[in-house]
Amino acid sequence: MEERKKLNGYYNYTVVLTYLGMLVGFTGIIYTMEGWYRQAVLCLMIAGVCDMFDGTIAATKQRDEQEKKFGIQIDSLSDLVCFGALPALFTYNISGKSYLGFLVCCLYVLCALIRLAYFNVMEEERQKIESGRRSYYLGLPVTASALLLPAFYMIGNRISYGSRGLWQTVLVMMAVAFILPFKVKKPYLAGKIGIVFTGLIEFVILLMGLGLEV
Repeated sequence: MEERKKLNGYYNYTVVLTYLGMLVGFTGIIYTMEGWYRQAVLCLMIAGVCDMFDGTIAATKQRDEQEKKFGIQIDSLSDLVCFGALPALFTYNISGKSYLGFLVCCLYVLCALIRLAYFNVMEEERQKIESGRRSYYLGLPVTASALLLPAFYMIGNRISYGSRGLWQTVLVMMAVAFILPFKVKKPYLAGKIGIVFTGLIEFVILLMGLGLEV
């Protein structure tokens, strides 16, 4: 018989960072709707940091099968908000809310959704036959947008926003990369340090707002 709970879901420390990352991503969506693009990009990057380390934190606790499955699902649902909906809405707004931009953003969100759902299926199957962490991903992880979008935001500001096609091109390339089955090695300590260092440089530049306001 199913154990009765006071609340549905899990609320221990292993999921706090995932919940926090989703809330930061949602805040970025609100900023985008208000036209505060620099703040939205900063939220995207913070959500990326949360996603990078939530698995590390979760691994510190012995979890049962239900908790592990919940972790997989909640992580991907959070990713769809932070690295699917937020980049798409951001691009749609900043590229002029055109019909083409709308179609591009639809493609991006759809590919992100497919990639995340497929990852969930494959990860559950993998955990049935092997323990430990996976060594590679199939396709570009959606979290890559947390590094790529800020970089192109800074580039776009330097060359002015007359080139709206830049955003749409970047989004299409990422969308296609999400569903192509090429192997991407999962970053470990050295890789994470490099990603954090790169992200930190972008974050500082954006935070200082060195001529990057729209």
